[in-house]
Amino acid sequence: MMDGTTPLIALDAAVIDTETTGLDPRSARVVELAMVRITGGRLDGPSFRRLVNPGEPIPPTAKAVHGIDTAMVADAPAFAAAWPEFLVALSNAVVIGHTVGFDLAVLGRECERAGLAWRPPQTLDTRLLAEIAEPKLADFSLESLASWLGVEITDRHSALGDARAAADIFRALLPKLRERNIRTLAEAARACRSLTSVLEQQHRAGWTEAVPANETADGSRARIDSYPYRHRAGDIMATARFIAPQVTIADALAEMTQRRISSLFVGQSGTSTNDMGIITERDILRAIAADGGGALARPVAQAMSKPLAAVPADAFAYLAVSRMNRLKVRHLGVTDEAGRVVGALSARDLLRLRAEGGLQLGDTIDQAQDVHDLGLAWGLAARVAADLTREGLSGREVAAVISRELGAMTHRAAVIAESRMMENGLGAPPCPYAFVVLGSGGRGESLLAMDQDNAIVFAEGAPDGSEDRWFAALGTHVADILHEVGVPYCSGGVMAKNAAWRGSPATWRERVRHWIGRSNPQDLLSVDIFFDLRAVHGDANLANALWREAFDRAAGEAAFAKLLAEAAGAVAPALNWLGRFKTDNGRIDLKKAGLFGIVSTARALAIRHHIAERATAARLAGIRELGLGSAADLDALADAQATFLDLILGQQIDDIARGIPPSNRVEIRRLSGRERTRLHDALNAVAYLDELRRDLLY
Repeated sequence: MMDGTTPLIALDAAVIDTETTGLDPRSARVVELAMVRITGGRLDGPSFRRLVNPGEPIPPTAKAVHGIDTAMVADAPAFAAAWPEFLVALSNAVVIGHTVGFDLAVLGRECERAGLAWRPPQTLDTRLLAEIAEPKLADFSLESLASWLGVEITDRHSALGDARAAADIFRALLPKLRERNIRTLAEAARACRSLTSVLEQQHRAGWTEAVPANETADGSRARIDSYPYRHRAGDIMATARFIAPQVTIADALAEMTQRRISSLFVGQSGTSTNDMGIITERDILRAIAADGGGALARPVAQAMSKPLAAVPADAFAYLAVSRMNRLKVRHLGVTDEAGRVVGALSARDLLRLRAEGGLQLGDTIDQAQDVHDLGLAWGLAARVAADLTREGLSGREVAAVISRELGAMTHRAAVIAESRMMENGLGAPPCPYAFVVLGSGGRGESLLAMDQDNAIVFAEGAPDGSEDRWFAALGTHVADILHEVGVPYCSGGVMAKNAAWRGSPATWRERVRHWIGRSNPQDLLSVDIFFDLRAVHGDANLANALWREAFDRAAGEAAFAKLLAEAAGAVAPALNWLGRFKTDNGRIDLKKAGLFGIVSTARALAIRHHIAERATAARLAGIRELGLGSAADLDALADAQATFLDLILGQQIDDIARGIPPSNRVEIRRLSGRERTRLHDALNAVAYLDELRRDLLY
């Protein structure tokens, strides 16, 4: 059964409808069963329809509605015979229907009469969802909703026709539910439960409550192995060994034996994976099995595998494990930011990564083929975050994993967007480009309540040229895809679909020059996150060169760094004069109370003192290494950031499980005594943040 974190867009669902002998669920008998499947948000697979003999005459009033009379069901199976086949067709999917509480009540009574086990399935009612999406509608009948949503109904009052209509209505409701910040099964459940008057009416009519259970990830699953989420490929890779393509297999085998390694990269050091091959012990054994001893005299180019499968050095080890599993290989290259091979990973290196069942994210996102695949993959993020937290990973470590997946999501969205543009006749990219993430995604500090912050750097072209028009369309597609799968639009407009967040290197350089010359903090809103830039798709060199140039240009510009800090705003004190927590409805927004202040201060100081790092902790460490300020104060800020990340993440995991959209607001009463002490210390550490920032900027 799916849990509450599953996105609605990615549900595997069975949309059902019944036709009966009457409208009282206590006495009505089933005369027709029907179902259509939704898989990953798409109508998929064969439909199911069966007439059922109710064992009693069908009243004329019922026949007038659905057209089924007693003669038509005379040879049909009884419910007890039809039910097992219908149950198999449901296959543990979420059950959807229109006013489906009636159908569930009838099915429950039929099972009771037949002596069959009955367990109400996890359910969504399109009637309830429609009232959530648009409470001002005058009528929530199937016909009214179809008219409102532009859905065509055929074969009304046949079970199969009504099931198909309910399926189309459900899919049409999804964007309207997203507008109300309802994206997951748990959020839909919470919203449905708020319709107390409707649920009470249905209860009085004898209907079964059609609200999904708030099922969430729990400790009953196999425990996750946290090692692959703590270590990156670059931490565990072996030295890359290269051999020329013309070298014989015999010489390659001798090299492997001497160095006690199981593979060699075929090509030159510094080459990209597209031009690189690999020869392994297994390749050599296969060559000998095919050609005998004569194979040893052949060049390795005839036995190697090409192109080389690889992962980036900064990718977490879980990605390497899942990629090996998917590709059925035992060796990977490891690449730097420029895509050059710098190391090697083998299955032997990854033997400690035992819990493959826990590697849920893997490269599922990396291989998603469409929006629904992306939505299903992104739905795993909260589940994995909860598992990793239970395993003892810190909020900072989990944030790094989430950020990697946000980057992977953006990459796949760009790939899908390019494909759409080709299909729409807009052609391939007019020049090389890099799609980048900014802000917390660039810093590796995203939690579960993020929105989009992205930009495009393209190799050439004026802001109003044809190149920019192509990339404007790309940015719009990517923004729409990410919004649809669960990463909302940026409320501040920091997205590549907006002209201010895309351009050629020359355009970006002019922007940086313009920013540095400003004299008002209001002119620099959202500018600071540009310095967190990280490429996730396309030509990373374009983005990396621009990022370093911006740091070089801004180095020593104290006034610019000061304005950036002022634009970020002041910390909102969360302790009163007695040292007690100041709450709003029992919660404190820890981003406003300190986290954002630490991040913006570390960024401003890194820009001022030319510390070319992205992560906040690395920036604070760089400031300390320069001998600036008090080491104790800087360490306290790093600890405070870790505390804020831990507490916010824990709250977000709890809220998501309860169907509450995640935020940065932490409920004080849920904190343990130790956590309250940590929070108190962290809030004290940021009390003098403005003074520290001012001293270190100058």
